[in-house]
Amino acid sequence: MDKREDIKVLASGYELRSVRADEAEQAAHIERLCFPPNEACSAEQIRARVAETPELFLVAVDKSTGRLAGFLNGLATDEESFRDEFFKNSKMNKPDGKNIMLLGLDVLQEHRGKNLAREIMSTYVERETKKGRKKLILTCLEHLVEMYKKMGYTDLGQANSTWGGESWHEMVYILNE
Repeated sequence: MDKREDIKVLASGYELRSVRADEAEQAAHIERLCFPPNEACSAEQIRARVAETPELFLVAVDKSTGRLAGFLNGLATDEESFRDEFFKNSKMNKPDGKNIMLLGLDVLQEHRGKNLAREIMSTYVERETKKGRKKLILTCLEHLVEMYKKMGYTDLGQANSTWGGESWHEMVYILNE
């Protein structure tokens, strides 16, 4: 990651960097495409996160088009357990929080199968480790648990989340002890 510009260029034709304000609508559109309606965050929620916490967004830009191919976003907090309020209220962000609650990993269908999700996740780990964060915490559906385990996350079992009327697993990645 280039410290001056917070940019990482991948050999695969993507650039990873923080989101820009003018990309909020692209991010909201991608969220609607990547998640079913009951699980997707609203366009207003995504726009608020882009406006209030751009440093906690990591976007993958397709260098051939200049458009977003996917992203990962979160909120900083000192809390240790995931709760649905994090999805709804970006004002809960605590910039110096020791943990990051990951709110969504979105990769457009046409960019899947290229290890882009793994690159986004590993770059986010590097970036937040350098910032001194302690943990990354996420929720996922049962069928994604093994994918996140392969990325180094530990399954903590049933999450305290009913977002979208679903049953979620809570998973954690320890960055700094």
